[in-house]
Amino acid sequence: MQWTSIIAIYSLFWVLSAFLVMPFGLRTPDEVAGHKVEKGHADSAPVNFRPKLIAKRATIVAAVLCGLFYLNYVNDWISVDDANLLGKLTGEPPVKDLGY
Repeated sequence: MQWTSIIAIYSLFWVLSAFLVMPFGLRTPDEVAGHKVEKGHADSAPVNFRPKLIAKRATIVAAVLCGLFYLNYVNDWISVDDANLLGKLTGEPPVKDLGY
């Protein structure tokens, strides 16, 4: 695998991880005692949004996921043949002729 592919795959995992870890630890104004929502602000907006913490968490999760992806690529734990569930049932590919 080329290093540019690893960087691209890591970037995809990082974006996915950022969305996965974003809601953890956030508090809405209803959950924080004494917090008053200012006029023009959404009631559901988080009170304690910390993008640096989210970036750190996403970096760690993405590194673990990218490492597992690379180990699977090297060791071939899960291959394309393993994902072909319909072909395993009959022993043949799901579509013999595409009709072209």
